[in-house]
Amino acid sequence: MRITIRDIQGIKENGKRIAMLTAYDYPTARIIDEAGIPLILVGDSLGQVVLGYDSTIPVTMDEMLHHLKAVTRGAKNSLVVADLPFMSYQINIEQALINASRCIKEGLAHAVKLEGGKELVPTIKKLITSGIPVFGHIGLKPQSINVTGGYQIQGQNNIEATELLDDAKALEEAGVSGIILELIPSKLAKKITESISIPTIGIGAGPYCDGQIQVWHDILGLYPNFVPKHTRQFVDLQSIINKALTNYIENVKNGQFPNDSEFIE
Repeated sequence: MRITIRDIQGIKENGKRIAMLTAYDYPTARIIDEAGIPLILVGDSLGQVVLGYDSTIPVTMDEMLHHLKAVTRGAKNSLVVADLPFMSYQINIEQALINASRCIKEGLAHAVKLEGGKELVPTIKKLITSGIPVFGHIGLKPQSINVTGGYQIQGQNNIEATELLDDAKALEEAGVSGIILELIPSKLAKKITESISIPTIGIGAGPYCDGQIQVWHDILGLYPNFVPKHTRQFVDLQSIINKALTNYIENVKNGQFPNDSEFIE
């Protein structure tokens, strides 16, 4: 049975934690869905981990929709959230509504995610009144790294911390279904989580959030030379894949593959 926004809210209200992962293609979404992960984010992080860009900024709506469609075909139970990429919602409310509706109608997502705080309240309200659930994203905003000067921890001083708390409350009042808290101090994340009634999902925000989100490639160890502090590699999959490839090469070279049972006379 499909997870709903109400189910996600219920997890918080029952004092349980929410596991969320990114996915960018059909087989990954299928595996995540079958494992019982309730929330999948088709993140614009696909720009870096799938498309090889240096940041999320170059990702286009067409690229997002291409990957989103694959994920929603694979996820039968998980609630799928789609990132709106850079400059697909910032110009005006009409643009945001058009692009968000494409994620729902064409991509079959169940919600969209926007980076920003109280400045996005009018946009968020319009999306929600149009029937599009929204997740917020505050703290480090990867689409704004040219402004912030890179991937820096946010909310470390009292002024920034107060602004982030105000943003979270404004997003809740606007009607978002949950908020991603990225790269902020754990004490601040705890304060935000306790100050709002909707779920908080942390990435690099410590253990006090209502849930955690990680990038699929990070937890599987597919980028062993880049391991952010907030990431845990639950398996060294690259080594396993490398071993499988080495075995495949050797079996082809020495004629052991294919064997008699693996071809038709």
